[in-house]
Amino acid sequence: MTSKQRAYLKGLAMTMEPILQIGKGSLTPEVTGAVEEALEARELIKISVLQNCLDDPKEIAQALAERTRSQVVQVIGKKIVLYREGKKEKKKIELPK
Repeated sequence: MTSKQRAYLKGLAMTMEPILQIGKGSLTPEVTGAVEEALEARELIKISVLQNCLDDPKEIAQALAERTRSQVVQVIGKKIVLYREGKKEKKKIELPK
């Protein structure tokens, strides 16, 4: 992913509300499955890491990206933004070249 594409996705993510929350259970298979489904439906998602989660949001983002074959767009504070390109016919976000 180029820096121009990353900047474009960051801009899109700024107006988004988090659709998932990660709490004290941290990364469970259920959370990973929910992230997988959300990426399938939306391509770009924002996740909120709650205060009671003791793990580092950057580590959580890396682990989720590996497990879901997605890319970390950014991690700011306790907010994670992930992107995974959709299938050709379902593509919602057109990245700049």
